[in-house]
Amino acid sequence: MKYNIFLLGGLILLASCSSNKENKPKDPPVSDSSVHYSVATVKSGGVNEVLKLPAKLAAYQEVSIFPKVNGYVKSVLVDIGSKVTKGQLLMVLEDPELEQAMLQAKERYERSKADLSIDRENYVRLLEAAKTPGAISPLDVSAARTKVQADSSLSNAEKANWKYQETMMGYLKVYAPFSGVITERNVHPGALVSAAIKDQRMLELKDIAHLRLQIDVPEDIAAHFKDRDTVAFYTSAYPGKRNIGFVSRNSYNVNPQFRTQRMEVDVYNNNYTLSPGMFVEVQLYTKGNPNAMTVPKSAIVTTTERKYVIVVRNGKAVKVDVHTGNDNATQVEVYGDLKPGEEVITNPSDDIKDGSTIHV
Repeated sequence: MKYNIFLLGGLILLASCSSNKENKPKDPPVSDSSVHYSVATVKSGGVNEVLKLPAKLAAYQEVSIFPKVNGYVKSVLVDIGSKVTKGQLLMVLEDPELEQAMLQAKERYERSKADLSIDRENYVRLLEAAKTPGAISPLDVSAARTKVQADSSLSNAEKANWKYQETMMGYLKVYAPFSGVITERNVHPGALVSAAIKDQRMLELKDIAHLRLQIDVPEDIAAHFKDRDTVAFYTSAYPGKRNIGFVSRNSYNVNPQFRTQRMEVDVYNNNYTLSPGMFVEVQLYTKGNPNAMTVPKSAIVTTTERKYVIVVRNGKAVKVDVHTGNDNATQVEVYGDLKPGEEVITNPSDDIKDGSTIHV
């Protein structure tokens, strides 16, 4: 009997607790309408950006000077670091065999001219004599005319051979094709050089007063640059010194491996402070795309499937897919179904659904 009383009391207590739980009011559900979001206005126009890229200086003109004919080096009139002007004599070669060949060619030409002169005079006299009927056979006149033509052709050939030998003799003297600085010298007097050896470079000449700054620009940035756009660059040799140039040439060709496009800037280096081969840091100031829209960077939502912003239209959330362009610390260019003046959520989350009520 005692145990039954205790059991009955426990059942009454349990029923009381269950009743209290059922009667307790539940917490209201959380909805997007109770969350406030900050928004920003979509603006038209691009984002200015400063892009830092490595680049290299190269000579505006450079040439490796190889021997055109075989010969011995007679004299070298320049050395490494010599500043030369266009047309200046750099070195002299000598080749006695080539000189003899030129003299023999000239002698054969002079002899052919003499033979042609005699044959032409003989032909003229035959023509005069042929005016008397029966004095000269027509066959003799024809033969004389043919001999003059043959001797004329032979004389022209001998002259061409003589001029060719003269031209080859001219290659024994090496002249500077443009003004610049000798940056390499590999021969000395007495050395034998040969035109048959392809890698026998005697001298190297570079135009250092005028340099090319060669920049490989990412393809999405290169499209925004035009001729005469400003480029600033710095060198490790002169820390802190800002150099200015202007875009002079654009290759209009994208490297498929690195997705870059080569641009060149003319750099005038009259004081010779810069050198070809220097690596520099370039600062490119991009003006941005005037057809783009600008939103805060924090407004962009990126997932594995898409990139979008959440626009507030008539108090509702609308997800709009976008592509991004230039950016800076706070703003980014976007391209999509957006209009200037619309508002986008600056602190969006994946939980926001299309059509959700947005309070700002």
